[in-house]
Amino acid sequence: MNNPFDYTPHPDCARAFAELCARIEKLKQSEASDDMRFCRELEAGKMLGVLIALDAGGNRHTLFAFSGQLGASGFRREGFVGPVFDYLQPEGYFKRNEADISRRNELICQFERVQLAEIRERFKREKERFDAEIAQYKEHCRKSRLARAARRDLGDCDAAEAAAMIRQSQFEKAELHRLKKRTAAALLPLENELDDALATLSAMKEERKRDSEALQKWLFDNFMVLNARGEGKSLSEIFAETPFGIPPSGAGECCAPKLLHAAYLNHLHPMAIAEYWYGRAREGEVRRHGEAYPACRGKCGPVLRWMLQGLEVYPALEGAEILPPVFEPEIIFENEWFCVVNKPSGMLSVPGKGMAMSVQRWLEQRYGDSRQVKVAHRLDQDTSGILIAAFGQLSFKTLQSLFATRQVSKTYEALLEGDWQELGLPCQGRISLPLSPDWLDRPRQRVDPTDGKEAATDYEFIAAADGRSRIIFHPLTGRTHQLRVHAASPSGLDMPIAGDRLYGPNRGQDAPRLMLHAHDIEFRFPLDDQNYRFSAPTPF
Repeated sequence: MNNPFDYTPHPDCARAFAELCARIEKLKQSEASDDMRFCRELEAGKMLGVLIALDAGGNRHTLFAFSGQLGASGFRREGFVGPVFDYLQPEGYFKRNEADISRRNELICQFERVQLAEIRERFKREKERFDAEIAQYKEHCRKSRLARAARRDLGDCDAAEAAAMIRQSQFEKAELHRLKKRTAAALLPLENELDDALATLSAMKEERKRDSEALQKWLFDNFMVLNARGEGKSLSEIFAETPFGIPPSGAGECCAPKLLHAAYLNHLHPMAIAEYWYGRAREGEVRRHGEAYPACRGKCGPVLRWMLQGLEVYPALEGAEILPPVFEPEIIFENEWFCVVNKPSGMLSVPGKGMAMSVQRWLEQRYGDSRQVKVAHRLDQDTSGILIAAFGQLSFKTLQSLFATRQVSKTYEALLEGDWQELGLPCQGRISLPLSPDWLDRPRQRVDPTDGKEAATDYEFIAAADGRSRIIFHPLTGRTHQLRVHAASPSGLDMPIAGDRLYGPNRGQDAPRLMLHAHDIEFRFPLDDQNYRFSAPTPF
């Protein structure tokens, strides 16, 4: 079977998905409210999965799945496989306890809206009254102080009058102090009542949290997943061995786990699997209707690694030696401080999890330990072009500082899917879209206006032919996958880089590589106070 994390869809999966889409189109004509609601939920954005499998007699079966739940349909819909673990049974343990937690939510909300709000309002009203009384007396003291000052300025006060004014001042200060004590004492019962109410609310929320966590633990302990050998393992056990420690919400409910579990239950042998996005992309995500995508690595990674045990699967492509470099790295400049490498597409910048060759390892083999060579920045594995490596810690820290403070000018050249003129895009401009990691689907990035880091790219189209556009990028920041997301996102150019296996159509099957090249780099190096500029010809 193909690897669900990195694949080009099998033609049979593509045909099956097309047939599924045709069925959905027919459903849109239905007047049944259930069908109409189902189609609306799909159009809002959903991952749909296809699995081709064989039974013991060699007969072929096609299974379909949707990720997660679908409104009133829950986990079940005719024509789609059911859930791995159906915890939504109306009278089941999960729903009963979930209902108890929901009732507790209502009690908490009611307590906040009524009792706590009333106590807060009384406290606020009394405090405002006391504050006004104190402010009024302070104003009296201020006017009295001004009157005494004016009387002294006349210069004809005798000793007795001066002493009287001092006594008046002392009395007013003491009276203000006594007033503050009286109002604080009068306010204290209300403060205590408010503190007690807040403590009650906190205890109610803590109890709800404990019950919610206990219910989640019950779910993960009882959510049993099969592998191809027929062995079962709970989500709690699967994720205990990961950095997460506990399963993320929705683990085991994506398309691939549902499809594989259904196949194993029905004694079917999986042959090909694919997942397709249907409908609108969710905010910030680069998803296109009808395009195939790999299984997510955060929620599905640990689950599928267990479920695929006992099944012969092609090795994962992403992050492995999938695109053998078309040539070795080339040293195009070298001095006592650094060297400049022309990195081929398909080669890692720094060592990854496997044994694939990286520029860092290649340089270490070339220069040995004495030069203390270290790559100062990174290019994606599939990106080719200029890469700088430092000799020694001083040069490394200096170069890193230049990149961090945006004192390095970088130019990239790329081929994008689509004709910019036909699409009506401006010839040049700036894309400013904050980016953040998609934590449950690394290494993908997403547009995130709320919590994303600033990411800005200047661009200029220079040609268009055969349905593709040639473009120059000048990244002003250096975020992960910045150019790829800025090109592919509907909020950016909405034109994926040709050959992009993460953000492009059909995972780049129509291009031999990612058509992105780090063409030019320019900076002033503080250690020798020289300006440097290096270029590497674009190989596509």
